[in-house]
Amino acid sequence: MPARSKPRLLLGLSGGIAAYKAAELTRLFVQGGVDVQVVMTEAACGFITPVTMQALSGKPVYKDMWDVRIDDNMAHIELSRGRDAIVIAPASADFLAKLAHGLADDLLSTLCLARDCPLFVAPAMNRQMWQNAATQRNVAQLNKDGVIVLGPASGDQACGEVGLGRMLEAAEICEDVLTALIEPKSLRGKRVLLTAGPTFEAIDAVRGITNRSSGKMGFAVARAAREAGAEVTIVCGPTTLVPPRACTLVRVESAEQMFGEVRARVERCDIFIGVAAVADYRPATTAEHKIKKSDRRMALELVPTTDILAHVADLPNPPFCVGFAAESRNLDEYAQDKRRRKRVPLLAANLVQQAMGADDNELVVFDDSGRHVLARAPKLDQARQLIAHVAELVAAKDGRS
Repeated sequence: MPARSKPRLLLGLSGGIAAYKAAELTRLFVQGGVDVQVVMTEAACGFITPVTMQALSGKPVYKDMWDVRIDDNMAHIELSRGRDAIVIAPASADFLAKLAHGLADDLLSTLCLARDCPLFVAPAMNRQMWQNAATQRNVAQLNKDGVIVLGPASGDQACGEVGLGRMLEAAEICEDVLTALIEPKSLRGKRVLLTAGPTFEAIDAVRGITNRSSGKMGFAVARAAREAGAEVTIVCGPTTLVPPRACTLVRVESAEQMFGEVRARVERCDIFIGVAAVADYRPATTAEHKIKKSDRRMALELVPTTDILAHVADLPNPPFCVGFAAESRNLDEYAQDKRRRKRVPLLAANLVQQAMGADDNELVVFDDSGRHVLARAPKLDQARQLIAHVAELVAAKDGRS
């Protein structure tokens, strides 16, 4: 499974209260293995210090056009060379105007003009500044020039007003930038249907049978597939997690609801990935109202739920199917047996005591060529490795067909 290349970004900060979000954005980029070089305007230094940004990025911060730390005194040229993108967050109304009109009167604006890489801007300003006709003209020009505008969002603003102009959250910017930059787009043009999270099988109006799945792995796989260029639909059981961006999300509760949504969409997908921890059994009947407690024992009759993965794999013309197995023991034996019974080309397995609810995971992947171990790592890293392997198998299958 090939290693994923790590982007090298230049993060620029212009003046605005949203500069505090740039600290978290830097942390997220670095946490994801991204090389981050920070450049700040003088106005940005009034909101957050270069010392803070240097500590988070692990690199010296530049703000002066004439900084002698650059040997040839051409910081405006050298700092952007070899970078995969420049990200301006926050991008103030003033800085957007500079970019739209090609002005270059400080280090950051000159870097943007002299770049040979993509430029992302995350606007941040008061709602009236955003709605101003001049700002809208500038943003339209930037879009026309190929600049990628991220946001803004609508919400509470530092001035006390509410409306459009709020900078996207750091996690949203990080995800959007990496999704655009990560290569290869090995699933470009493919449609992925994916299940995630637990299911909840109602006993009465209050109680139910569920499991400890958080949905983290399912959402990580969905994001990795989106980064690889796929169009992703997630059918998701109950979870409090924020879903990946730019994916279609369908929320369900029970196993039968999940099956219904999958069945309605599966003929339009190229790849099906069953990550959800679907209940194997559900109550035979569900009480309309809450069952009152008494001193007597209560017997609960359970009936099997529909096996979603087996149904999809058994279709006359099935998509490429990827299954997941969560076991508490005998991982290889049970996972291999599940793959054979359900006739899926790829199955990823893990131990529940190590994976459910955790932020990292160890996966063992089984396919026709054998057993592959993905060493313990954050779930997003695991998901990216898994999707890279899926893409290889799908490409091989397409080549044979």
